[in-house]
Amino acid sequence: MVAFGIAFVFAVGNWFAVARPGRLLALEYVCKPATLVALIFAAGLLDPAADAHTRRIWFVAALVCSLAGDVFLMLPGDLFVPGLAAFLVGHLAYLVGFWVHGPSAGALIVGVIVTAAAVTPIARRVLTAIAAREEPRELRIAVVAYMVVISAMLATALATGNAVAAVGAVLFVASDSMIAWDRFVRKFAWAPVAIMVTYHLGQAGLVASLVR
Repeated sequence: MVAFGIAFVFAVGNWFAVARPGRLLALEYVCKPATLVALIFAAGLLDPAADAHTRRIWFVAALVCSLAGDVFLMLPGDLFVPGLAAFLVGHLAYLVGFWVHGPSAGALIVGVIVTAAAVTPIARRVLTAIAAREEPRELRIAVVAYMVVISAMLATALATGNAVAAVGAVLFVASDSMIAWDRFVRKFAWAPVAIMVTYHLGQAGLVASLVR
């Protein structure tokens, strides 16, 4: 689909912008939001699976919230908390979308176990680092709430049995985990590129999962 191709072009532009020393801000300011706009069009134009029409509405809402979060995190100044809040609402929308035709109880239990095993060690390290830095209590509460919501989204995506949705959710969680690690635990040189590559591929995977 053309919209996916356009999203890919803008995504690559964003990856290039953040990979450059000092970042190419003008290119990033165009390509970062444009990628999500293209994915919103892709979600709206694709032919969804028979049981995915209502899910698509929630996924589009999630993409719109993600677009807002992208803008908050891109702008000068520390707008981490507003960005976090926008993405939290976005993950709630994804979660509701997955529950339009929810997974079985058995599959959900497996998804929860897998998610807990993968996320808990990272969450523990991040929260320990936040406590050591004496960050504001409001930020700690927001981070915990975000971890709970994104973990629920991942567990549900895994439980749906939709492999494309599962891969998309895993990549999205990987991106957010790297953001938290880079911000609170320890910075690493390739974080900006890795965060955006996994984020864009994750979002594209969630959108593409609608056609199954």
